[in-house]
Amino acid sequence: MSRAFCIPGIVFLASLDIVRVKVATQSSNAALPAAINDLPLFTQLRLGVWTACQYNLKDDRICGPKHHGYEILIGNPLNANKFTTIKSSWTRGLAVHPVATGVTFIAFLMSFSTHITVTLAASFVSFLAALLTLIAFAIDIALLALVKHAINGIGIGAKTETAPGFWLTFVSLILLLLGGCTVCFGRRKERMSSSYTNYPMQTSGRGKFWAKVTGKA
Repeated sequence: MSRAFCIPGIVFLASLDIVRVKVATQSSNAALPAAINDLPLFTQLRLGVWTACQYNLKDDRICGPKHHGYEILIGNPLNANKFTTIKSSWTRGLAVHPVATGVTFIAFLMSFSTHITVTLAASFVSFLAALLTLIAFAIDIALLALVKHAINGIGIGAKTETAPGFWLTFVSLILLLLGGCTVCFGRRKERMSSSYTNYPMQTSGRGKFWAKVTGKA
């Protein structure tokens, strides 16, 4: 089977940030996981799969420890009673991203085979990767909504928006679906072409009669 049918499915998810919080003023402060204290004012906060990073007024990046299901405490320095926590239960589901990446990689390797069983399996694995990516995208949407609601509640003049990882997940989902479909259609087209080529030609009765008259077999 032509590998051109597999090209749309060769897409990898990357561990980019999913959600970003941008502060228009210098009125906010954040404390990344408990081990880090007294952080400077931040202008941007980026939530990734394994950790979150903040950028201060000098554009220096400070990241918390990388682990599964991290937490972030964000407070309003002008009002000690206003703070919010991005809970680990909100970020724990982001681990689906690397799982989807691994399954996508397996589908990618299998797509290079010309064996019928492997190509059909590649299509199945591609759809499985698409399902996992769909779940990851749903988690991204939920995280975006939760963070936006939490940030708006503490009044620090911040804007919550999607990050590159969010849209990469969406694009990967679409291409994985297309990749799985093209593998199926490509294999079906090849089988139809093979069946047509191997179909035996039958000689009509008229042809046999004419062969006897002319003496040609």
